[in-house]
Amino acid sequence: MNYKVHETAIIDDGAQIGDGSIIWHWTHVCSKAKIGLNTSLGQNVFVANNAVVGDNCKIQNNVSIFDGVSLEDDVFCGPSVVFTNVYNPRSEFERNDQFLKTLIHRGSTLGANSTIICGITVGNYAFIGAGSLVNKDVPAFALVVGVPAKQVGWMSKYGIKLDLPITGIGETICLKTGQKYQLKGSLVSIID
Repeated sequence: MNYKVHETAIIDDGAQIGDGSIIWHWTHVCSKAKIGLNTSLGQNVFVANNAVVGDNCKIQNNVSIFDGVSLEDDVFCGPSVVFTNVYNPRSEFERNDQFLKTLIHRGSTLGANSTIICGITVGNYAFIGAGSLVNKDVPAFALVVGVPAKQVGWMSKYGIKLDLPITGIGETICLKTGQKYQLKGSLVSIID
């Protein structure tokens, strides 16, 4: 075992946990869960059987990563982020066969207390503001806030707001790294 686990955590037999990861107080990782290298699972985190957490992710306290949720590398989940996996749940009717897949792409930030409705994709390096309700796909590098979440800007890979309109054509640089970004229509990409 080349990862650290607090004595109160429960790791079911069969769980795949990458080297260098840290699992904190009262966290539960189910037997078929997959967790990458150098990932931190904070206090009271739950990772379901059919959930995937990539390398170098930071999952803060009180986050449940349910079946059908996949986080790519370098994803940050703030405290009490909420994921769902059934669009129209009812206690009376079992809907385990209706789990919708949710994909959070590389480098994205999900702010504290944000809610991610199932069946959506969050693009690379997107930034979800604290308390937002995300109920539709979010493009790469987008900054979204509110209930429901609405795009209000673009973020650099580093996490600095970019000086670009929401749509149109333009170029700018990250004021921290100097990396160049290009807007075409309603998509932003890095210029090599």
